Amino acid sequence: MEKTWKPVAGGICSMVGGAFALISGGLMGALGMWTGNIGVWGGYHVVPRMSNLFGFFGLPAILLGIVALIGGIYALKRQQWGVALAGSICAVLTPMSFLLGAVAVVFIALSRGEFE
Repeated sequence: MEKTWKPVAGGICSMVGGAFALISGGLMGALGMWTGNIGVWGGYHVVPRMSNLFGFFGLPAILLGIVALIGGIYALKRQQWGVALAGSICAVLTPMSFLLGAVAVVFIALSRGEFE
């Protein structure tokens, strides 16, 4: 089978989406840690703590970003089609990289025959 541009484009989209997910997940986690003490007065929380939500959404975004980066690397190498597809699907699952992940899923799914 001849080599086309689709796995390379899908891998790059997956890696960029994974980088967006890592950055935004890290920022959400940092924001959750930074806002953890806002609203604390005399040991009592006088403002509802949003830090739990930021931390709750930050860690999954980081994990999905890591898998998307790994999948993008495998797509560029044209190895392990399942891992490359899983990485692009993880890029779809993060809101900040949804469009890039969708493009990556389409390109990687269409180029299945090019993988070893």
